[in-house]
Amino acid sequence: MKIAVSRKEHFNAAHRLFNTSWSNEKNDAVFGKCNNPNYHGHNYELIVTLIGEIDPETGYVFDMKLLSDLIKEHILSHFDHKNLNLDVIYFKELNPTAENIAMVIWRILRQQIDEKFELKIKLYETERNFVEYPAH
Repeated sequence: MKIAVSRKEHFNAAHRLFNTSWSNEKNDAVFGKCNNPNYHGHNYELIVTLIGEIDPETGYVFDMKLLSDLIKEHILSHFDHKNLNLDVIYFKELNPTAENIAMVIWRILRQQIDEKFELKIKLYETERNFVEYPAH
């Protein structure tokens, strides 16, 4: 029997949504105020979920302190209070949309967590807008 466990964290970051191959007019039309050349910020809420079997010796699916430490070391230390476009190498060539941020976080954490656990990322960009990866 599998069960899901989740850890919620938050980080603050600035970004600009912009496609370098488009004109300023097209970027404005597609991204609106998110295309502000001076950037804008969000208070992101991150939920990392692991799905797996309960270990009969510990009663845990996964040690939540270890999950918290992994998120802090590999995500928050690189994303929190950063300009995603300028400070985070993953977004040097990738538009830092919520969708892309969630996928990048998943890829980073996937390298740190045993494959026997299913990994899901839910990222709230605002209270009303959020993405989930993978989406199944």
